[in-house]
Amino acid sequence: MCKIGIICASDLELNPFLEKLEIERVTEKSLLRFYEGKIKNIKVVILYSGVCKVNAAIATQIIIDIFKVNIIINVGVCGGLNKNIKVFDTVITEKVCYYDVSKDILTDFHPFLNSIYFESDKSMINVCRKYISKFNAPIFIGNTITGEKFIDNYDREYLLNNYDALSVDMETGSIAHVCYVNNIPFLAIRTVTDTNDKTGIENFEKNCEKASNISSNIAISLLDEFVKLF
Repeated sequence: MCKIGIICASDLELNPFLEKLEIERVTEKSLLRFYEGKIKNIKVVILYSGVCKVNAAIATQIIIDIFKVNIIINVGVCGGLNKNIKVFDTVITEKVCYYDVSKDILTDFHPFLNSIYFESDKSMINVCRKYISKFNAPIFIGNTITGEKFIDNYDREYLLNNYDALSVDMETGSIAHVCYVNNIPFLAIRTVTDTNDKTGIENFEKNCEKASNISSNIAISLLDEFVKLF
């Protein structure tokens, strides 16, 4: 049976999953708490990793090595980068790169990528494209960039001019990176808390809970279709 790993950055992003999880076991390792059980009779392992790339990478490698998941989905919130993206829109990541890593680091050196981008699993993206119209919520499929700070309007303008991305966050790139080197199918589903017009950590904090509910509902609705793929 396919087992899905679900990684969130914070407890607020994790809570909607815990509310629906039939918990079978809880394991603590490396200061993280892994919840095993079932959602809609689908085997899942879920946790929140903590914010930033290293925390997310630690969680991802553990969930692969110890819990033997077949798929990893990164679910939670993000910042809107493209000016057409609004608060509470959801971005499903097709490709992701780091904006705070030199562009030749991962192409000229390990893991010798063909481009700066890590790609989401194409079959999972195809499922999203098929079912996107069934949701009563704005959902976009496109690129994400990852870096380790809350961005202000100046940063957004710079990043928008230098990267073709819909959203920005602090973890997706590192989770995709770990999945890539382990050959694990990956997808990210994250809902926007702040934008060019509604920027700052105050908007993130105000909108995080509602945005987390939106992204988790979308992810849970798609679980049945994802497990058919693997």
